[in-house]
Amino acid sequence: MKLEKKDIEHIARLARLDLSEQELKEYGDQLSDVLGYINQLQEVNTDSVEPTAQVTGLENSLREDTVDNWPEAEREEALAEAPETEDHQVKVKRVL
Repeated sequence: MKLEKKDIEHIARLARLDLSEQELKEYGDQLSDVLGYINQLQEVNTDSVEPTAQVTGLENSLREDTVDNWPEAEREEALAEAPETEDHQVKVKRVL
């Protein structure tokens, strides 16, 4: 499946990428190849394969969150090392 230049430019804009003409061609060719592989996969007969969201059978093995209540002196000592604190907690910049 060959993508047109305007499609690649649109995808680059959505991804906020400023691509040169050479990069548009190079990435356009690569993306076209990937879409070609996807088209090949769509032709595979999967009638005998049971639908599934994952195949490993693994489940979430993370532990439950717990609160560790430190002794007041240790907590104050640790907070003293932080660059900024607020309400007895380390204050950090927002991460989005």
